[in-house]
Parts: sequence; C-alpha cells; structure tokens
Amino acid sequence: MNDYSRKMLKVPTYNLLREQDMGKLPVLDVRNLGIDFGGLTAVDGFNITIGPTEISGLIGPNGAGKTTIFNLLTSVYQPTRGSILINGIDTKGMTTAKVNKLGIARTFQNIRLFSEMTALDNVKVGMHNQIKCSFLASLLHLPSYYKAEKQANEKAMELLEFMGLADIADQKAGSLPYGVQRRLEIVRALATNPSIILLDEPAAGMNPSETAELMHQIRRIRDTFHIAIFLIEHDMNLVMNVCEAIAVVNYGRIIAKGTPEEIRANPAVIEAYLGKEESDA
Repeated sequence: MNDYSRKMLKVPTYNLLREQDMGKLPVLDVRNLGIDFGGLTAVDGFNITIGPTEISGLIGPNGAGKTTIFNLLTSVYQPTRGSILINGIDTKGMTTAKVNKLGIARTFQNIRLFSEMTALDNVKVGMHNQIKCSFLASLLHLPSYYKAEKQANEKAMELLEFMGLADIADQKAGSLPYGVQRRLEIVRALATNPSIILLDEPAAGMNPSETAELMHQIRRIRDTFHIAIFLIEHDMNLVMNVCEAIAVVNYGRIIAKGTPEEIRANPAVIEAYLGKEESDA
C-alpha cells in the first residue's frame, strides 16, 4: 500500500497534485498533446500536470505510446498539436538542448552512456550547460579553465557519491555491470541540474535487490534535490510503491489517472494492462 495517496489532491484539470505542491507553478503542464506519423495517430489528447516535487508514473502495454510521449516532452519529436510547458514556459519549436536548459532531463530505455569514457567523465558531460568557461580560456588553459574544471570534478564526484558510485569514478562506463550503468545514467541526468527527470524503464534488467535499492534512490533524489520524477516502468511493484500518481495510456490515449489504489481498482486498467500482468503471475 502506498501512503502517498492520502497526500494527493484533485485539481480542476482532472490531474493530481501533491498537497505540498498546491499553489505552486507545475514543473510540467501538458495540454491536449498529440502527434501523427503520416496517417497514423501515435499520441492524442494527452494531458498531465506534475508538481515541483511529485513522483509520477506512466504505464501501459507495449506500443501504447509511452516512449513517444517522453520523446515529445524532450523535443526529440515536435508535436502535431497541443502544448508542453516546463516551469511555465512553452517549449514549442525548441531543440532538445534548449528544453534541457529549461530543466528537463531524461534517461533512456536503452542505456546511452559513453562506454569508452570513465563514469566521472560521463557525469561531467551532463554538466556542460552549466560550466562557465569561455572557449578562449579552454583553448589556452587559462586559470579560469582550471577553476571550472576543478568545480566540475568536485560536483561530479558529489553526485557519484550520492548514488553510491564514487568507487567506480575512474572505470570505463562500458565495463560496469548493467545495474550500475542504469544508476550512472541517472547521475548524469542529475548533473544537468533539472527540475524534473524522466526515467524510461529505470529498473529494466535489474535484479530484485537492485530494484529495491532503486526505489529508495528515487525517493532520496526527490527529497534531497526537491525535484519531480516522471517514470515509465513495467515493474508494477516499483510503480505502485514509489509513485504518488499514475497515468495509464493505451493506443496513445490516457485511459485512467489516479493514485496507485485507484489505478489498481480501475476496470479499464485491469483489462488493458494490470489484469494481463496479474494473470501471468
């Protein structure tokens, strides 16, 4: 049972917000989002509001449109219709890099680390938007360059230590165990100093103990950095225990929104997704 459900309140947009986030500007406000590929509608009428410190989940069968939605939120795809506001700013026409600067970061279903770079350097890549050092200073290795490099190293090590990865800082990312690579990708996303992190299948390939640790880390990230987390995940135990609100999509449309308890009891969800999972158990 998820204790967080008692803290979720209905708002006029038929979304849910944490009690602590009421009256605050949503970190993510998506309205009537849709995208067509040729004559095929992949996502349609997608609406969601996420508060500044909310942990939300997006679930649905394979091919339901979940990763497409994440690609829309991060400007990998431009929507056919609808709007996406990050911290109140419309992202229409923005590049992925510009959207990242607004405060949205993500991990991927298929890990996208730089395998030949060290774990430390992978984290520092995520910080490139924040390093204040001119091209000339970098080229000539001026004192300001060394100062910026030192600060980047220190912050990257702090983030690795936070996730229990300080001891692998100098190891190549491609040589690390799968579960460690998953956690490293989250650290790199944190390095961008986001307002919200999108986690695409963060528990994929993890064993039960690694998944339990991930649930703990997700809560720690929210509570320590005071940011929102929006995740796609097929592990229903993780979703139901860590998420405060859940949206369910099928064929590119939301079929239900609610607390974990409400989603468990929703007949449309049981038929489309949860019932299938339970019958396979």
